[in-house]
Amino acid sequence: MAGNIQNNHKRARSFRQNSVINVTPLVDVMLVLLIIFMITAPMMTVGVQVDLPNTSAAQINDGQDPIIVSIDAKGSIYIQDAAVDKDKIVEKLSSIIKSNNDTVVYVRGDRTLQYEVVMNVMSMISDSGIAKVSLIAEVPR
Repeated sequence: MAGNIQNNHKRARSFRQNSVINVTPLVDVMLVLLIIFMITAPMMTVGVQVDLPNTSAAQINDGQDPIIVSIDAKGSIYIQDAAVDKDKIVEKLSSIIKSNNDTVVYVRGDRTLQYEVVMNVMSMISDSGIAKVSLIAEVPR
């Protein structure tokens, strides 16, 4: 019986578990995710495709997070990246700003749009109670 106990003890030592974690697969997966993120992140910041006009005016940076209203070449209107009907702009902007009239709105209008279309949208933004409305243009290189 004493020999049997010694055999069991030797067997228990020979089947000892390895408690070291192999991190190589984890590092591989994380590097792949990092590469995917680095490739797709710049594509997500584009938003609505608008061909901006060129200007040499100075940049405005007042530290606030602005609301961006975009008008594409077809005349479709977007608040941030969400499409909005022309009739709902005042209602939508009023609900976004609520009581904060210091909110800044930047208007991005495609260069092929008629001046009247951009001015109508700016008028609607003004009707919603926003006093600070600016136009965004592209700086020439």
